[in-house]
Amino acid sequence: MKSVRSRDGTTIAYDQLGAGPPVILVDGAFCSRSFGPMPKLAPRLARDFTVFMYDRRGRGDSGDTAPYAVEREIEDLDALIREAGGSAFVFAISSGAALALEAAASRLNVKKLALYEPPFMVGNPAHVPPVDHQTQLVRLIAEGRRGDAVKYYMKDIIGMPGLLVTVFRFLPMWPKLKAAAPSLPYDSAVMGDFSLPASRAALLKLPTLVISGDKSMPVLRQAAQRLAEVIPGAQLRTLVGQTHNVAAGTMAPVLTEFFAS
Repeated sequence: MKSVRSRDGTTIAYDQLGAGPPVILVDGAFCSRSFGPMPKLAPRLARDFTVFMYDRRGRGDSGDTAPYAVEREIEDLDALIREAGGSAFVFAISSGAALALEAAASRLNVKKLALYEPPFMVGNPAHVPPVDHQTQLVRLIAEGRRGDAVKYYMKDIIGMPGLLVTVFRFLPMWPKLKAAAPSLPYDSAVMGDFSLPASRAALLKLPTLVISGDKSMPVLRQAAQRLAEVIPGAQLRTLVGQTHNVAAGTMAPVLTEFFAS
């Protein structure tokens, strides 16, 4: 494990793998250097790139300095880019993709940007997150109700069926989900009202690849299509057989081709 200090003094922990042009991986909700899609993806990309896999603030071995603001997470990513040599490719998934999009629009030195299924609400989605979702998460965490915060995020924000959420409570991953619960208000803040930030996306002037899985929920596929339309010159790629839980073996060659071209 290595670490870098963000602008506000927060320590951001990361692992560095491989050799070649730098690629920074940005997680979505619940995930970290030790849990989620990136631990499987990073070694595959490390065959061709120097991969930076980090814990977003409030997770894993990274610090957490109050008060939280989305701008602080953008500064965290900027610190990693500087650590990587001043510029880097970025791949981000889910709410992390929304964060990376905002970071790129804020003119961080991102050479190429790949985004997998940022969960923006477009069209007429079957489920819409509550307007006060961040306030509710902050309250649950302040009351020490981590399990309830995880349940609220899954059921009320994501729209996961209640029965499936109940099943999660009995799975081996449940303690890891609860451990990440204090960072859920941060993902909630990143997403805001979940609307697609078309005006921010239109500011991007770098090669961008927007990706979705053909087995993902319709709203995620529609969001990817719309985002690719509003980012100037963006490419859109749909991965056959993939859901929001994309397989590293499928994603890695797509990213390698994009970043190496």
